[in-house]
Amino acid sequence: MYLKILTFTWLLFQSYAVDWQQGTHHDFQEIPFGKSIKYEFSFKNIGTEPLVIDNVRASCGCTATSWAQDPIPPDSTSVIKVDYDAKDKGYFYKKIKVYFKGIRKAEKLTVEGEVVE
Repeated sequence: MYLKILTFTWLLFQSYAVDWQQGTHHDFQEIPFGKSIKYEFSFKNIGTEPLVIDNVRASCGCTATSWAQDPIPPDSTSVIKVDYDAKDKGYFYKKIKVYFKGIRKAEKLTVEGEVVE
């Protein structure tokens, strides 16, 4: 029992914190049909432990993501790269979930815009 309480207390005081430098939402505005457009969500590790990105999941196949595989030390920055393929005309709103190692709840990013002729 003591070990469970000690483990729980240790987990509570682990400081994993992310500061999204330009926010968690990006509006591409109007995008030409058939073009691919990119955006980088920059973040800073403001915690006391290195951050490792386990996975990044986009809500559909038209949105590709990439990220650094190396741990992000405290007080360092990194980016999540998002590449949207404008293959369908009209308004879009896409969600991206970022999973950090040891953190159960995903960080949520969004992109939106309108694909025009």
